[in-house]
Amino acid sequence: MAIINTVLSLFSQKRLAQIERFKAEPLHTQRQCLQELLAQAAGTEYGKKYDFASILTTEQYRERLPVVHYEDIAGYVKRMMEGENNLLWHEEVRWFAKSSGTTDAKSKFIPVSPSGLEECHFRGGRDAIAVFNHLYPDSGTFSGKTLALGGSSEVSKTNSNCRYGDLSAIMISNTPFWANRMKTPDSSIMLMPNWDEKIEKICETTIKEDVRCLAGVPSWFLTVINKILEKTGKSNLYEVWPNLELFIHGGISFTPYREQYRRLLPNPKMKYMETYNASEGFFGLQDDPADTSMLLMLDYGVYYEFMPTSELGKAHPRTLLLEEVEKGVNYALIITTNSGLWRYMIGDTIQFTSLKPYKFKITGRTKLFINAFGEEVIIDNATEALNYACRETGAEVYEFTAAPIFMEEGKRGAHEWLVEFKTPPADPEAFAGLLDSQLQRLNSDYEAKRMLSLERLHLRLARPGLFNDWLKSKGKLGGQHKVPRLWNDRTHLDELIKMQEG
Repeated sequence: MAIINTVLSLFSQKRLAQIERFKAEPLHTQRQCLQELLAQAAGTEYGKKYDFASILTTEQYRERLPVVHYEDIAGYVKRMMEGENNLLWHEEVRWFAKSSGTTDAKSKFIPVSPSGLEECHFRGGRDAIAVFNHLYPDSGTFSGKTLALGGSSEVSKTNSNCRYGDLSAIMISNTPFWANRMKTPDSSIMLMPNWDEKIEKICETTIKEDVRCLAGVPSWFLTVINKILEKTGKSNLYEVWPNLELFIHGGISFTPYREQYRRLLPNPKMKYMETYNASEGFFGLQDDPADTSMLLMLDYGVYYEFMPTSELGKAHPRTLLLEEVEKGVNYALIITTNSGLWRYMIGDTIQFTSLKPYKFKITGRTKLFINAFGEEVIIDNATEALNYACRETGAEVYEFTAAPIFMEEGKRGAHEWLVEFKTPPADPEAFAGLLDSQLQRLNSDYEAKRMLSLERLHLRLARPGLFNDWLKSKGKLGGQHKVPRLWNDRTHLDELIKMQEG
């Protein structure tokens, strides 16, 4: 065992025991979390409005406070960014995670308090390292460098003490000096605002480094990997970084990219770990290499509720507590956090895969689905079906989106898919047939509608670079920005088609 692994093991023993404790006592851990959050924020403007001091039970909490979206708290956030304190949280909040999201045109600025940064986001990162080191005590991963692909950071115009940027940029800006020694390149490059220039600099400075761990969004990392292979003339990444061993990924489903990474990283020693670190908090990490679902992290200062998707859009939606959830059911995630979010709908949907301990997978977004005909196709269906079609045909996907073709007089409806391939299928029509048939196998509602009112899906091939050009036109190229992969109207798809044909 390397010296660094021994040191990590010594430092992480207590933390691993704490993780086992919340796995054994999940309900107690969550009740205690809520009471601590309420006590800490009782003197804030929001805490006084809802009289946090008198809330004694989880039921009182659910009855008294509404479920909120960003628009409901945007006024508080604006005041916080202008320098006011004690509004949503008792600590002074100077950092805000800029989250443009996949579904809304306007940026969101999510408060990141000192507690949220240290006890949630950074704790999640430390736990990922501790869990990996525990699983692989003889790994050489942490004896080399980590390349983490992040976004940009900039000073807010409203207050010189207020800074905002992608969450990754906030974490880079606050990383302790000793941890920076394990990373490459330096933060000045990682925080460059121009995505194309940043990628060029990353490639120039890391090619000769001993990179052993990658961390970031799978789709954007492909851009970096392909650029590095282009510059070096190598056929795979192990010819550049022979000691590479771990990819910590998140942000989007890894399913459509798994085969590409296996080809680019053709070493059986290569390991993958999924994490769920959103602007609003760090919620889960993969603790078992044989199970792609993630452990719900219950002691990060985040209190969870779960809204059945059938409740979405209701004036007074019903939410469930941890002890009330079931496996295999889609829930919208509702969070209360140590950064001052109270019963906040994050916009993601999850399904539990285990209740002892509580483990889950991300299934999509509350706004990312196609249900124009009652078929309720979600991201999880789409990525699984796409992965199947790629596996059967040898194709590789770079990016995709899909939307409905609405019924017109005398015509049936359908789904239209726009796919940018890294390696296109030899027969696109056969690919479309495989994709459609697998969607039917995965989603009985889609299968039923296909039998009655829908044509087979239509496949349109995107030119190389189309999705990046579209994101660039919206000022959203790189970092944590994502293409909306399913949409219930044709807004995004028609824009992309127009750009392709123009």
